[in-house]
Amino acid sequence: MREIEKIWLETGYKCFAHEGPKGLKIERLSKKVGKNKSSFYHLFADLEVFTESLLEFHLKRAKNISAKESNTKTEEELISIIIEHKIDLLFNRQLRIHRDNTAFKKCLAQINQFSIQGLLPVWKNIISLSGNSPLAKMVLHLSLENFYLQITYETLNRDWLKEYFANIREMVLLFQKSKKELN
Repeated sequence: MREIEKIWLETGYKCFAHEGPKGLKIERLSKKVGKNKSSFYHLFADLEVFTESLLEFHLKRAKNISAKESNTKTEEELISIIIEHKIDLLFNRQLRIHRDNTAFKKCLAQINQFSIQGLLPVWKNIISLSGNSPLAKMVLHLSLENFYLQITYETLNRDWLKEYFANIREMVLLFQKSKKELN
């Protein structure tokens, strides 16, 4: 990838992460990049091609994040990765919000194929469900949907994440307690 192409993609990536598809206006991107619109059209032909390139860019970044997550052992390590990749998670949030777009939905499905498996081992440890993989996986799916509904640039911080994980642990404990009471 040429440096100028990377600059356009990184700028578009941040705009999409904060505003979704409406943040991808060529004239606005041109001003942020400091190049004229002809530079954009020379590299990407149109906004559709640019958006496809953004999705490919995100998919590569998501694979990198998933590899990092799969090597974590503790909640603290996972929180550090989440904070480090705040913009990536906000980009993913926008994909979820706008998943009525077929390309966004397809990108999410691809990411879920590898990210859930990479995250599950540390997730089971965080929520104290090491012995129950099916339940841990179900809680992970539900928690991810909830997580992406709640996150903002401001909330993606250590304190908020610690509280979020503590709330999920509490929910799991209450579930286990009520299950025992029924038996």
